Amino acid sequence: MNRYYFWLAARSLKGSPWLSGLMVLAIALGIGTFMTSYAIFHAMSGNPIPHKSHQLFNVRLDNWSPEEAFAEPNEPPSQMTYRDARYLAEAGAARHQTAMFRVGMAVQPHNPDIKPLRTFGRMTYSDFFAMFEPPFLHGGPWTRQDDRGRGAVTVISRDLNDRVFGGDNSVGRKLRLDGADYTVVGVLDTFDPLPRYYDVVNNGPFAEGDDFYLPFTLNDRLELRPNGNNSCWSDPAEDSYQGYLDSECVWVALWVQLDSPAQRRDYQAFIDNYVGEQKRLGRFPRPLNNRLDDVMSWLRVQRVVDDDTHIQLGLSFAFLLVCLLNTVGLMLAKFLRRAGEVSVRRALGASRGQIFRQYLTESALLGAAGALLGLGLASLGLAVARRLSPDMDMLTRLDPGLALFALAVSVTAALLAGLYPTWRACAIAPASQLKTQ
Repeated sequence: MNRYYFWLAARSLKGSPWLSGLMVLAIALGIGTFMTSYAIFHAMSGNPIPHKSHQLFNVRLDNWSPEEAFAEPNEPPSQMTYRDARYLAEAGAARHQTAMFRVGMAVQPHNPDIKPLRTFGRMTYSDFFAMFEPPFLHGGPWTRQDDRGRGAVTVISRDLNDRVFGGDNSVGRKLRLDGADYTVVGVLDTFDPLPRYYDVVNNGPFAEGDDFYLPFTLNDRLELRPNGNNSCWSDPAEDSYQGYLDSECVWVALWVQLDSPAQRRDYQAFIDNYVGEQKRLGRFPRPLNNRLDDVMSWLRVQRVVDDDTHIQLGLSFAFLLVCLLNTVGLMLAKFLRRAGEVSVRRALGASRGQIFRQYLTESALLGAAGALLGLGLASLGLAVARRLSPDMDMLTRLDPGLALFALAVSVTAALLAGLYPTWRACAIAPASQLKTQ
């Protein structure tokens, strides 16, 4: 019977191509507009590490000015001072912990045929790899012993490995950065969490990833400045690099892994006690205001999905509703025009339920056709967005899951749009129509 309904629906659509085309186009425009906005919203608001986002926490300490908060309402700084981050990263109070900041360095390939490259990387601890789980193509991370010994080792991205080493397994080879050689211990495979939650402050949540990773402790001799945000509420006590490290300037991020609520409570007590000790030394003039934000809370705090994105999504959904209302009107006109046909079928024994299913089948076919055309329009809209904003490349992709979602939304919307016209068509009294035939 369902096959028969589909045959009737296809015949009906073919019998009125212009009207059917208008309905398909109305649905497609609504779906295309909505899916263009939703694809961007979905990418921006997704959980980048769902299996452990509740175990990873960004740590914030409020060392800001006593006169005003870092941000309203009473938000502590998004990063922390070098000395606080260094101490907490090496205190070992959590299962895993890492401090990090972004740097820019020149790669000078040993192959004279390859020109020097300007690259950006991350000073961090070995726990970075255990916490954020980037996949390795070759080798692996350095060890905690390398952290303690300031080992001249590095992990590089797949892209940098391709550019400098031609895609070969470069583990054990030397990479020259700013005139110094570092031994490659690992090559990452593609690592593009979206959003890039561990560094939304400096690198941005949707920017390209890091080219290399170096032990944080190497900065004891490298004395690098951060390539990112640096905020100070008071000037360093002395005009030197050590004075900068000892200042209240915030430019280092700290993340910890806490596997249970009990561990989170213990770590909160640990950082509160640490700040309490620092207060007795004359630091941290503001009231106690330390924060542990898990991944999704951190993304909300940093407003990764801004108000404009929510407004854009709401407007696109409203446009979809307008398109569906137009589709309802077109369907109503079409179905009521076929009142005589419905009356004949009712007189020959067809039930209202059978008529109802037949017309809903036709609505579903309209929705499926609208979805296919709408996906094409959405792909075109996302391509335009990529062309206008190349840095949005990661956000403007329509993956298979979103395509299936668009199909489901379109068919469901078409079915809902067809309910009222179908009910009106089925409510017609057959006798009154047959008298006029």
